[in-house]
Parts: sequence; C-alpha cells; structure tokens
Amino acid sequence: MNVGDWITKRSILSPNKTAIISDERKITYRELNDRVNCLANALINKGIHKRDRVAALLYNCPEFIEVYFALAKIGAIFVTLNFRLAGPEIQYMLTNSESSFLIFDEHFSEMIESIRSNLSIDQKKYVSLGNSGQTGAIEYERLIAESPAKEPEIKEEVGLEDPQMIMYTSGTTGIPKGALLSHQKTFYNTFNAVLYFDITSKDLMLVNMPLFHSGGLNISAVPILYTGGTAVIQKSFDPQQALSLIEKHRITLAMMVPTMINFMLKQGDIDNYDLSSMKTLMVGGEPIPLSLIKAYQERNIPIRQVFGQTETSIQLWLSEEDAIRKIGSVGKPVFHADVRVVDKSGKDVFPGEVGEIVLNGPTQMLGYWNDPKLTAETIKDGWLHTGDLATVDEEGFVYMVDREKDMYISGGENVYPAEIERVLGENPKILEVAIIGVPDEKWGEVGKALIVLKDGEKMTEEEAIEFLRGKLAKYKIPKYAEFTSEFPKTASGKIKKTELREKYGHKKVAERINENLA
Repeated sequence: MNVGDWITKRSILSPNKTAIISDERKITYRELNDRVNCLANALINKGIHKRDRVAALLYNCPEFIEVYFALAKIGAIFVTLNFRLAGPEIQYMLTNSESSFLIFDEHFSEMIESIRSNLSIDQKKYVSLGNSGQTGAIEYERLIAESPAKEPEIKEEVGLEDPQMIMYTSGTTGIPKGALLSHQKTFYNTFNAVLYFDITSKDLMLVNMPLFHSGGLNISAVPILYTGGTAVIQKSFDPQQALSLIEKHRITLAMMVPTMINFMLKQGDIDNYDLSSMKTLMVGGEPIPLSLIKAYQERNIPIRQVFGQTETSIQLWLSEEDAIRKIGSVGKPVFHADVRVVDKSGKDVFPGEVGEIVLNGPTQMLGYWNDPKLTAETIKDGWLHTGDLATVDEEGFVYMVDREKDMYISGGENVYPAEIERVLGENPKILEVAIIGVPDEKWGEVGKALIVLKDGEKMTEEEAIEFLRGKLAKYKIPKYAEFTSEFPKTASGKIKKTELREKYGHKKVAERINENLA
C-alpha cells in the first residue's frame, strides 16, 4: 500500500462524503479519486513514471491535492515549490531536482516565462491552471477531461520505502536543500497527527497554511483526508476570512503559526464570530506567547503545540493541559518518533544541561536530494542532527535554547541570513554584511541588514533594501538596514553575531520605533 491508495480506499468506503471544500466548490471522495485517476493516467501518457520528478507551483487549491495523490499512485516524486519565491530561486529548485514536468497557476506565467529558457523541461510538459498564454502550455482541465478515470496501470509497484516528495528547505549556506521524503514518512507522520490531534472522519480541517509547507500539507490536509474528514481549503490566509470559514462550515480543527492566530485575534474581529465548533487549534513554527495561549483559552479554544522540521515533520508536542504549566516548552516526543538531547559526544544530557536535539524514527527523511555529503553530515548513526539547542527538564519536557545557528522566523517562515548575505554582498558598494533577526509586533521577527561599506562609498537604507527586490522572496528581504564601520570578529575572522544581536537587536529597534512615532 502507498499514500495514493488512501483516496482509492476512501472513494470506496465513503464515496459521497465531502472530501474538499474550496470557496463554493465541494468535491466528494468519489469525485476526488476520479480526478486523481484522470491526472495520473494523463501523466503516464505524457511519459511520467516512477521516480520522475514533477513540480507544482500552485496556491492552496483542490488541484494541489489532486497532483499530490496522482503522483503518489504512479510513484513519481512530487516537488513542491514555494510560490513566495523569486524566479531565480524557483529555477534553482527545478534544475536541482531535475524536474521534467511543471504544473503552475496562471498567475505565475510571467515568472515561468522569464526562466523557461534556462530549464530542461520539454515544451509539451508545462501545464497551467487557467489560460496562461504560454506557447505549448496545456490547460489543466483539458488534461483531466481527456483522460480516463480508471485506476492507473503502473509497471513498477510503489511501496512504503519509495520516495514520494522533495520539499525544499533553506540551508544555512544560503543554498536550498531538497529533503527527500518517503511514503513511509507520510504514513507515520499522519499516524502521529491523528493520534495527537484526535482527528476523526467527523472533523473539518481548515487548511490555510501553504500546501507547499509541511504544516499545510503533511499536518493538515493529508491527515484529515486519511481519516475521511473534510479539508476546507483557503487559497491564502486572511484573518477575517479564516474566522468566517470556521463559523460558516463549523470547522473543528486548524493548524497555524502564532503570527496567524495573532492576526485573527487582533485584526479579525474575533468576538464577532461563532467559533464554538473548534475543538483544537494546532500551533507550531515559532514560540507562542503566554498572552496568546490565554486569549484563546478564554474563548474555549485549546491550543496544542508542535515542533518539527521539513526533514522529519512532527517530533514533539505539548498538550493544552501543559500549555501554561510548561510555558516555553516544545513538549515531549510523539509516539512514532525518537527524540534525544545530546552533548557533543552523543550522550544524553542531564536535566538543565544544553545539548543538541537529534531525531530518529520512521518519519525521518531519506536524505537530501543529490547531496550525499550533506546527508552524511546531518544523519549520523541513524540520528538526524537538527542543529537546534535545547534542554530537558526532570519530567522529560524539551525546551528550545537557540535555533539552528542564526536562523530567525518571520511570520512562520524560516529565514536563513546566509542566503540574504550572499545576495546583498553582490552589491559593489558593500564590503561586508550580516543579517540578524529583530523583534516585530506584526511578524514576530523581521530581518535587519548590518552593512560595512567600502571606503568612500555611500548608500542609504532604502538603496540597500531595494537592491534585494526581485532577487529574493519578499519575506526574506530585511525590513531595516543599518551601517557600521566594522564588525566584531573571532580570532578566526568570523563575525560575532551574538554581539551584533545584543547591540542592534531589541533595544535599538525599540528606540527606532519610538523615533518614528515621535
């Protein structure tokens, strides 16, 4: 059995049950399976087979789910693309993954056209949702309509050990890493989600985190469809619309990041909506302030917290009962995962001691795509080294101390400074640059560029930020830029970012905000 078989099973067990709601559109499990089969057969007809890479650049939509299950059925590898990225970033992922087929939303037509000549994808293997206007691009619905709804005939069996997806995660070197995920990983991650979020066939899950992310796809959409429940898909997050959808459809479950639930609380007129149907709000991606937990508890919406990463998905969880008692903790290991906090020799640390979080179990990635060296550096003796520092208390609850090297989280998105530093460092006026994360009321954290200019050069804050536009995704572009004459460095010449954060972080940003308000 593989992940693609789930929809086939559901179409037999509950054919008339609503699988997906998107805007005013409702799709039953029978209809979903038929469309998945049509797409799978169309892809086979186009020459796509087991282990071929098929990429998708799509907003949250039912078609994303169709692509996901169609590829799982035929054993092709799904390459999920972040629609927030710039053209050169998308080009890198398509080239690195050696994708031979691309499905994209018509809104991204200009971007795709700008990089198309640099890609090795055959002209007849571009498919667009809507009329893209691109020469040779096939319309998605035409592909569905012209193919049979019978179960696809595959030449090679697709099993649990086979690769299912490549999800890209930004690396500390500034180069995206393609985490290769198996069908087995999806199975056990889904079991974890069902166990710890009490997902049943009666539930309705609001899916408004991006489906290209593990949170939107692996923790929200896939588990609810596995159990035979209903996925209510929101194209992109809007706080008032999210609240309206919960009230309208009597939604019971949702997975979000703290920034999103904070927006709903402060911008969505939350008390004007009936949210009594909500039984659990799952939150991950960044630490949750105590005030936010209490605000939702006061509205009888319990928060369950999760910790994980693209390479492993859910690994730790914190129940609503422990949310306040163990504030600051990322919880205990989930059932289908082994989690340890170890010292540099690989031994478990004592309570209160700082060590690195290492992970093992069936939800672990197969490795990084086309990067055996990085895979070997990350997975040692079967244990995946996260680079995240943490402590463990006497009861076994894990507390994060520092995140992987210098990464910061903005609106739930991991941002790695090295990538931004590499691009900004290409400016001929700049001698050195360092990016740090600083507090932001709206996004949790935003970037700040610290710049040392070459002798005799001049640059404004606006010029520095403008230089990055179009080269990086918007959420990666720093909100601030500040100039200095030199950076503090170690004996080996490395920039001391801890000192930079202390000097230019919380206090300096607060002073700047006050100046702007004056």
